Amino acid sequence: MTDGNTKARIAIVTGAAQGIGRAIALRLADDGLDVAIVDLPSQRAKLEALAEEIRGKNREVLPLEADICVEEQVNEMVRQTVSQLGGLDVLVANAGRIVVGSLIDSPLSDFDAIFNLNVRGTLLCYRAAGRFMIEQGRGGKIIGACSIAGKKGMMPLNGVYCASKAAIRSLTQTLAAELGRHRITVNAYAPGPVDTELMHTGGDATAKGLGLGDGATFMKAYLANAPLGRVGEPEDVAGLVSFLASKDSSYITGQILTIDGGITMD
Repeated sequence: MTDGNTKARIAIVTGAAQGIGRAIALRLADDGLDVAIVDLPSQRAKLEALAEEIRGKNREVLPLEADICVEEQVNEMVRQTVSQLGGLDVLVANAGRIVVGSLIDSPLSDFDAIFNLNVRGTLLCYRAAGRFMIEQGRGGKIIGACSIAGKKGMMPLNGVYCASKAAIRSLTQTLAAELGRHRITVNAYAPGPVDTELMHTGGDATAKGLGLGDGATFMKAYLANAPLGRVGEPEDVAGLVSFLASKDSSYITGQILTIDGGITMD
């Protein structure tokens, strides 16, 4: 969609059907971008509802079903975005999941599943977007989903998740070094607790595993010494992504930006 003679920039957001991904897609639409919103086929109804909301903002939107663990589907995601929306300027590789369990006792299948989605899936999205952005020749913004857990293995029973996010941190910084000469920046956001289904599921399981009551009680204790004293909202993260996707961040690359209300301080 164009505004006068200005061509809209185009973004892809994975894991867009709910939570942080949904908030990011809405914020980028508010910022004037046309958006391809991507999630699994099981999330189709939520994708369609989000698409209607984005159309209400007078932006073009393309709902797509894709499993980001499958290279052919990721490549097709980029191809359809370029074909139907007209290019690609911003990739937000947001999709991911958590598993809670002891590093000593958890089955290796948990490790494989988390690394398949969080690490392989992110890499496939980075690769597909990066290749096209190089070919397109107008630079671009690649943005990944890390976590404060990717900066420090800080939470018992979350070791596999922490390791996967640490891998995303390394992938992001290495790709930033590779793509800088193409005017493509590569950064990631590192949230602390954010009020999403993922946080509640992980909090409940961690609290149960540690014998610390329910997730709400556990999270209250976890936040007791946090300067801002609250759980983040998806919109908080979306605001950071908005900045990373904008021209105002053009001299920032290879950074993993913490957004956790002061729980950790670099």
